[in-house]
Amino acid sequence: MRPAGRSETDSLYFTYPHFEPPQERAHLGDRAPVAIVGAGPIGMTAALTLARHGVASVVFESKATFNDGSRAICIARPSFHILERIGAVDPFLDKALGWTTGRSFYRGTQILEFEMPDSADEKYRPMYNLQQQFIEQFLWQAIAAEPLIELRWHSTVTGIEDIAGGIMLEVQDPCGAYTMPAEYVLAADGARSPLRKMRGQRLHGENYEGKYVIADVQMPHDYPTIRRALFDPECRRGGTVLVHKQPDDIWRIDYQLADDESEAEATTEENVRASVAAVLADLDYHGPWELEWWSIYSANTLALDDYRDGRLFFIGDSAHIVPIFGVRGLNNGLADAENIGWKLGHVLTGRAEPVLLDSYSPERRGATLDVFANASKSARFMTPPTRGWRLMRDAALNLALSHSFAGALANPRQMTPYTYADSPIVAADDQTFGQGSPVAGAALPNARLGEGFLSDQLGQGYTLMTFDAALRVDLPDLVTLHLALDTPAARMLCAGPKTAYLVRPDGHIAARWHDAAPDQVLAAYHNSQGRPA
Repeated sequence: MRPAGRSETDSLYFTYPHFEPPQERAHLGDRAPVAIVGAGPIGMTAALTLARHGVASVVFESKATFNDGSRAICIARPSFHILERIGAVDPFLDKALGWTTGRSFYRGTQILEFEMPDSADEKYRPMYNLQQQFIEQFLWQAIAAEPLIELRWHSTVTGIEDIAGGIMLEVQDPCGAYTMPAEYVLAADGARSPLRKMRGQRLHGENYEGKYVIADVQMPHDYPTIRRALFDPECRRGGTVLVHKQPDDIWRIDYQLADDESEAEATTEENVRASVAAVLADLDYHGPWELEWWSIYSANTLALDDYRDGRLFFIGDSAHIVPIFGVRGLNNGLADAENIGWKLGHVLTGRAEPVLLDSYSPERRGATLDVFANASKSARFMTPPTRGWRLMRDAALNLALSHSFAGALANPRQMTPYTYADSPIVAADDQTFGQGSPVAGAALPNARLGEGFLSDQLGQGYTLMTFDAALRVDLPDLVTLHLALDTPAARMLCAGPKTAYLVRPDGHIAARWHDAAPDQVLAAYHNSQGRPA
């Protein structure tokens, strides 16, 4: 929603492009290897991941431009590595605001300041703030330069049907209707996913009653890029307020509605302006500001029982809806997109067997359930679902005024990469490693390596990291990276002279050995590709 007199895309700081529907019509019904429904951040990331692995795709988007409003704004470090792998990271680094610190206040008194893990061994900061319009614009710029991707705007998928060896889509745009077959389809069509409804699929889980209005305001303010959480502030007694700085002097304010506030009344422009003014006064800001955009959301933990339906895969919000606390929604969806993207890429180019695709749902649904476990704790603290939870939350906050340890309960538990330890394509972990090293299934940590970073040396496919120059495995999709033992990377990996790590295209460890042999590497590689040893 925007102030009176302004359209959905009439922004104070962003110029929305307008895209036309496809004008050349002769090829529209040609079969595609992969069709992607939805051109938000998740759908475009999936398309770019497929292209990285040599697979063409057609992306359908029902709108004629990017999403309005800031929406998802926090991009975590693991997502920046995804953006780097798909060749889109540079404009994000130029525009986004990196941050490491969060502060929590109770009735105006600071009760917590936390620092997210960061060091000289990390290439990217723990978190970046960037409005979703820019996220979509930068991904679209990468797509426009990629000949393997065709993005069709103004194009609504109205039907879906299984056919021999694929799926047939019915598509409607302003110029007419047509059908298009695809070998596989990715549903990236959001929380209200029409494809999910067409297939008779339903999300299951828990709904939280608390609702938040989110508002973007433009104002000149020199407060640093620090995530602020206000519990029971004077402007919202009994409620919670979150504040984030974004580029172009845009500030994101999320404030919780009281139980007796109706959604319809709370989202009128008059009431939004009054609520924002009260928050800014509580922050001791009395300068000029402009209202840019606002919306409303509630915290839910909902997911499909299976993210795969034959040749259709659900990614992002079409597969799961998670609370925003801990910035898990966008980042979890980007990991979905890369996970199914590299696997489809390897299957469709003949490098892996189709059974590899069976690992998508167990890996990514497992990641979602892990997110639920952590995000639910944050959601119950930020938005207590019952009177009992509120009493416990308020007791903890009161205790934090005089005992610093209690302030840690207000930590939002930021997103971390999920470990695929139980995945069918991850080898059993070698238990002879020292504690603290990354286990099989975990995301490979970064480390300084010469003038760059360990992540810079990984191949586009699989990478075998070894500390034994004699260990060689001849596979066309495998890059061998020989490392020295006297490096931070070796210490981080608890490496010995015969140590080896097999790293997947998504940066997760497929297998590791303290004393590696070529036949072990071959077996783990083939298992990770869905092939028998």
